[in-house]
Amino acid sequence: MNDLFDLKGKVAIVTGATRGLGQGMAIALAKAGANIVGVGQSSLEPTKKEVEAIGGKFLPINANLTTLDKVQEIVDKTKSEYGKIDILVNNAGTIRREDAINYTEQDWDDILNLNLKTLFFLSQAVAKEMINQKNGGKIINIASMLSYQGGIRVPAYTASKSGVKGLTKALANEWAKYNINVNAIAPGYMATDNTKAIREDEKRNKEILDRIPAGRWGTPEDLAGAVIFLSSKASNYVNGECIAVDGGWLAR
Repeated sequence: MNDLFDLKGKVAIVTGATRGLGQGMAIALAKAGANIVGVGQSSLEPTKKEVEAIGGKFLPINANLTTLDKVQEIVDKTKSEYGKIDILVNNAGTIRREDAINYTEQDWDDILNLNLKTLFFLSQAVAKEMINQKNGGKIINIASMLSYQGGIRVPAYTASKSGVKGLTKALANEWAKYNINVNAIAPGYMATDNTKAIREDEKRNKEILDRIPAGRWGTPEDLAGAVIFLSSKASNYVNGECIAVDGGWLAR
């Protein structure tokens, strides 16, 4: 049974791997045996140390993913270091909070470019390699509770994460014939930098916790099982799905 989830020798690219959910998923994949390519705009050294401490290999790539400038470089450096690509985790993303009536074009473009546009074109570049390799692969997009709901004061984020959920299905439809599984994870309310302001708002924090059946904010470790499952052969017949890891938020 353990062989179903074994990632030994696999090569995984994880974007937004500097901290938080991306760092947690990179470490989880490394523990399952994968070699990691961590992509981030700031220092990747903390994640590198964590991965290497458990005996894993880690290639850091610094890249600003608000543009497409580094997409091909990420693919090329991964192939040069490891010779192949087996897994892509599209985790990089950001959020900006403002009333919809005041939302600026610049904020809209910045969010959609990073959260959706680069996600698509990096997936496309990686899928081309996977097709050429003829061994299939796994692409995992990080969606959100706001792939299902509207949220408050986050119009661009909601649009981008709704797009991620839909795009996951669209790409799964086209790439399943190449044995490329495209799926998504929708984290619930997680204790990360993106939610710091909400957690520090006593009233809003209580409202959120009161709705989560598990009674707590999620942690990066809570995504380990889902990302390993979707990266492994245990999910070979799972296509176009979005798995909510939310402590029961959507069930409430």
